[in-house]
Amino acid sequence: MATRNKPPFRADHVGSLLRPHELHDLREKVRQGKASAAELKQAEDRLIREVVKLQEDIGLPSITDGEFRRDWWHIDFLHGFDGVELGHGDIYGDAKFKGTREQPPTMMVTGKLRRSKPSMLEHFKFLKSVVKKGMPKFTMPSPAMLHARADRASLKKTYPDLELFWADLTQCYREEIADLYKAGCRYLQIDDTTIAMWGDPKVQEQFKKLGDDPKNDAEMYAKAVNAAIRDVPDDMTVAIHTCRGNFKSTWLASGAYADFVAERVFTGLDVDAFFLEYDTERAGGFEPLRFVPKGKIVVLGLVSSKVPELESKDHLERRIEAASKYVPLDNLCLSPQCGFSSTHHGNVLSVEQEKAKLRLCIDTATEVWGGV
Repeated sequence: MATRNKPPFRADHVGSLLRPHELHDLREKVRQGKASAAELKQAEDRLIREVVKLQEDIGLPSITDGEFRRDWWHIDFLHGFDGVELGHGDIYGDAKFKGTREQPPTMMVTGKLRRSKPSMLEHFKFLKSVVKKGMPKFTMPSPAMLHARADRASLKKTYPDLELFWADLTQCYREEIADLYKAGCRYLQIDDTTIAMWGDPKVQEQFKKLGDDPKNDAEMYAKAVNAAIRDVPDDMTVAIHTCRGNFKSTWLASGAYADFVAERVFTGLDVDAFFLEYDTERAGGFEPLRFVPKGKIVVLGLVSSKVPELESKDHLERRIEAASKYVPLDNLCLSPQCGFSSTHHGNVLSVEQEKAKLRLCIDTATEVWGGV
């Protein structure tokens, strides 16, 4: 079985990594006015160099900045566009993160969406400048996340015509992606939690309360992603990652990939690869993979970034074999189910445990496919 010389790789990862405590403390000082933004950037630069080396030393072929400059995996990027402000509101209803009262801030669509300046272009430029081995990967939230997670009243007030909302938002994305490509980005990952979470009846009910039909939204969101990436050149790999929420080792949803999602989204998305959460029984079985089109790559998220316990290599190999009944083994790869720190808080495990999980992906991939 051949290794892969282009992304996604046999052993890959979703992107975010545990933030050093130093970074937590300094960011809080900036909020309190006790440290400057310049001091924070200087620390971020140094710590990103260190986390890049961590990934290179482990042997990962894809390298990220750990999302060290972000507080929230999705909000920081979308807040970089004109028209998106932050507030507070209950957009989750009964579908909240389990076991925690803290919830992310609410995005408010208060004006027309425009990209008057890059959102995170400089983040990628710095990453590319410090990577010595491997391919730098940039991650961004799906455009669907603004519709799914924003205050719906503000969105409807600003955009009574939803088509104009999508037109403006996806134009912002196309401009950002075009600049990322010019800066040398050839591996882009789009994060979209809705694909996985619609298998949970509570999540479906919450969308219905907002006046939505989850089946229609699935198709609408796939079209939005396609519109965002429609101008991507052939030599840029675009993957989409989905999970059921990842916040301080908690989650938002449970349930298998609903057939209506798999049928509409797996077949309808113009991406090269799917990063899919499959680390626990909450994700259901591999049967929905039958909808993945021939030739697409599936990265199985079999290693949990939420718990410190290390999975066994034998267990992972059995799971990969089970998935290969629906997707050919040559079209499969392995990764953790999500990042280790989708928010600045991080999941409940140590850096050494994080490294062990990433090494396990590499060791297992080498056993199954002969390398990463």
